[in-house]
Amino acid sequence: MERITGGAAVPQTCRGGVVALGNFDGFHAGHQAVVGRALALARARGVPALVASFDPHPARLFQPGLPPFALTTVPQRLDLFAAFGMDAAVMIPFEKALASLTAEEFVEQWLVRRMAASGVVTGADFTFGKGRSGDVAALAALGAVHGFTTDVVDAVGDSSGIISSTRVRERLRAADPAGAAALLTRPFTIRGKVSHGAKLGRTLGFPTANMSLDDYQRPAYGVYAVVAVLPDGTRVKGVANLGIRPMIEPPLELLETWLMDWTGDLYGKEISVELHAFLRPEWKLDGLEALKAQIAADADAARAALA
Repeated sequence: MERITGGAAVPQTCRGGVVALGNFDGFHAGHQAVVGRALALARARGVPALVASFDPHPARLFQPGLPPFALTTVPQRLDLFAAFGMDAAVMIPFEKALASLTAEEFVEQWLVRRMAASGVVTGADFTFGKGRSGDVAALAALGAVHGFTTDVVDAVGDSSGIISSTRVRERLRAADPAGAAALLTRPFTIRGKVSHGAKLGRTLGFPTANMSLDDYQRPAYGVYAVVAVLPDGTRVKGVANLGIRPMIEPPLELLETWLMDWTGDLYGKEISVELHAFLRPEWKLDGLEALKAQIAADADAARAALA
């Protein structure tokens, strides 16, 4: 899949395609319906299938003080688009200049000039242009002027309502990674580089891979049964503490993962950690021996949850 970032030109081989247009953070089941419609139309017409998304998320420009809320990093999102079968992904830089474009200017500059889109697919609630002045009706009207088709995909729902990134975040905050996974169609996954820590886990016999949470949505603090995906693609079961480590001073927010039945050096390497089951909240225990015993009990619980 072609990955077009930073305002780079769209290759000629990717022009003239059907474009799925939206934020797609998390790429949950609702997003997949939009991108899937674009993919199906592109294949039927014999043209490229593209995704156009935004980096950073528009909320980061308009509300820079928002706490972390991302469900995917941009590289994760691009990998998901590629695995879905798309031919190209265009990450549109969301800066003040873009935000100041009218709806018509956005269409002309990005969909027409840069992508030469022959079709555009969005969700029913998609808005664009300065002050969110454009909606799906405006997009259809502009498509008629500029010669591209427009398709609108209705929201996807389940027994609890419309599937949305908001609901995914709610499930994560509620210590329900399985509920989040049902909406995402895969486990919520934190990807990052392994850094050096206090090495307390190594001292206790449970060496951990430590990762910063960066701009990810914070799930409920606590201990999780996880599966780590290593740089070579190996999947390893583990138990992870996500939080501020109440027994260690000073408190430091980390994802600390003990990879069970695996040894090796991961410092400086990028891994992905899938949250599969919430085991317990963070506890402040009575000393290191109690902590060591609790980690062993958590490992047993993680093995059971992942069996």
